[in-house]
Amino acid sequence: MQASGRILLVDDNPNDLELAMIAFEKSGRSPEVLVARSGQEALRVLRQGEGRLPDVVMLDLNMPQMDGLSVLSAIRSQPDLEGLPVVMLSTSREERDIRACYERGASAYVVKPVEFEQFLTTLSATSDFWTRLNEHPRRGGGRRSAESSGG
Repeated sequence: MQASGRILLVDDNPNDLELAMIAFEKSGRSPEVLVARSGQEALRVLRQGEGRLPDVVMLDLNMPQMDGLSVLSAIRSQPDLEGLPVVMLSTSREERDIRACYERGASAYVVKPVEFEQFLTTLSATSDFWTRLNEHPRRGGGRRSAESSGG
């Protein structure tokens, strides 16, 4: 059975990390999840990815020291990472936050629901879309095989 994808989850909040892991497990598909608790750690993980990038980065917007916008800008400035899908996660519905993320190249902006079951459903659906349904160009070390081709 093929792996259900690879996610880099970036969040400084241990409660949100734990809930996200529960959501991924409950989806029944258990993607491989790499966890980074800061922006700096996320960039380190991506640089040391040993040629295998995640299918998607799920990135918290509001973090201390290096916030999600700074991480997103750093990812988009690196040629080998610029096409990597980055989903911004936030509790904010502020237009300025949403706009700033898209202006810096976010692939999506997802508001983290406060209610537990909605949080699980939202994260599970987001994970499924980016790791199972979305097709993206083959990247170095990506999951697409050389034989894969569209028609």
